[in-house]
Amino acid sequence: MAPTRFTFKRPRSSVQPVLSFEQAPPISVPYRFFLTAPLFGAVAGVVLAVLGPETFESRWSSGALAMTHLIVVDFMLQTMCGSLMQFVAVVAGANIWRPRLVAHIVHPLITAGAIFLASAFLLQQKVLFLLAATVFITALGLFLTVMAIALLRTPARGMSIYVLRLALLGLLVTVALGATLALTLGQEEPLQTAWSLLALINVHAAWGLGGWSLMLVIGVSYLVVPMFQLTPSYPAWLTRLLPAGLFLVVCLWSLQLFLPGELMQVWQSGAALVGVLLAGLYAATTLWLQSRRRRRQADPTLVFWRGAMLSLLAFALSWIVFEAVPQLGGSMGAPLWLGVLAIAGVFLSVITGMLYKIMPFLNWLHLQQQGGTAVTTPNMKQMIPERAMRGQMRLHFAALGLLLAAVLWPTLALPAGLTFTASCLWLEWNLIGAARVYTGFRDQIRTSTGGAVESG
Repeated sequence: MAPTRFTFKRPRSSVQPVLSFEQAPPISVPYRFFLTAPLFGAVAGVVLAVLGPETFESRWSSGALAMTHLIVVDFMLQTMCGSLMQFVAVVAGANIWRPRLVAHIVHPLITAGAIFLASAFLLQQKVLFLLAATVFITALGLFLTVMAIALLRTPARGMSIYVLRLALLGLLVTVALGATLALTLGQEEPLQTAWSLLALINVHAAWGLGGWSLMLVIGVSYLVVPMFQLTPSYPAWLTRLLPAGLFLVVCLWSLQLFLPGELMQVWQSGAALVGVLLAGLYAATTLWLQSRRRRRQADPTLVFWRGAMLSLLAFALSWIVFEAVPQLGGSMGAPLWLGVLAIAGVFLSVITGMLYKIMPFLNWLHLQQQGGTAVTTPNMKQMIPERAMRGQMRLHFAALGLLLAAVLWPTLALPAGLTFTASCLWLEWNLIGAARVYTGFRDQIRTSTGGAVESG
């Protein structure tokens, strides 16, 4: 049976491109990334629960570094890579080279790299840093090459395409800096570089969280917030200001690699202030748009986005307070507080909310393409029970609150870690349920059509 052509068209503008769903890769491509990611979040929670209060002694503790990279590299990176392969194909109409083959290579390599890197921090084995660097260079080198070619060749234009290109550039810089750090840590004798290790780490974190992660969230939000949450579009001036401003900020922040000590501190503070103001502006605008949405009932995706934007505002305000009150900003807990707000509060909230929207939508889309009128497929709301989503959502925000509290009172590390693990496992269970709904109806369609439907 030939696939049905689904093309969702919106008026051409700087923000809303034409969506071509017939360009979507096989459903197995994003799903292998989505179904792996929460498991590593659960492992990160176990690390926190086992190591306990010592994890919050410093941002440099082995537990904090291992937990951070388990979440950032495998939970966030897995879902963002899977989403990007889907998003670029549909939004940009881009022809991604052999998406199934790319996913078969990139997905296990990212998984292995995350295991090597987290183990390297926990065990302090230098060879594991070298293995992690090698694996990530291979996996993300392939991923970035394929995605860059697809985005550069697409005839589509618009602000979302422009932001996606900036996000990929941000990922490239993040990987290059991260590989440099891993190779440095993997040497018996420290490599001699023109830059201090601390400066490299600060720049790596800025590109990873700002130039890649936040940039991608901004680019995706230009489309999905108005479409899925039924809000007005983002103001045109803001859609141009945010990505250009954010990219300029991380570039200016990176100049600390070349500046002397005293000047570097002033430069850092100035660049960071502009960055947090832009982040706060984006969060406030998104919350304002959501307050004007046409549908008044708040589904879990909307609540996750609101929680993320409130966390982003809290991050911006916290940074300003830490700058204004050096006694607070100079404490060991300040970077941990900001890290929890950014990673668990902003990015994991957005990612979880989007997974609850993306997987039911992909189920419905691919079943419609395969089945036509042969089998009546369930609607999107039937793919994951809303009660299960809301329960997991409450547990996620409870875990966020406990993680923040554990920064202040490290004795709460055990309940924070266990709650975070439980939240990730519940998310995994909900996603598995959605995948089982898809396979169940796909098998019905195959039976009714005599097995003529291609496997996803």
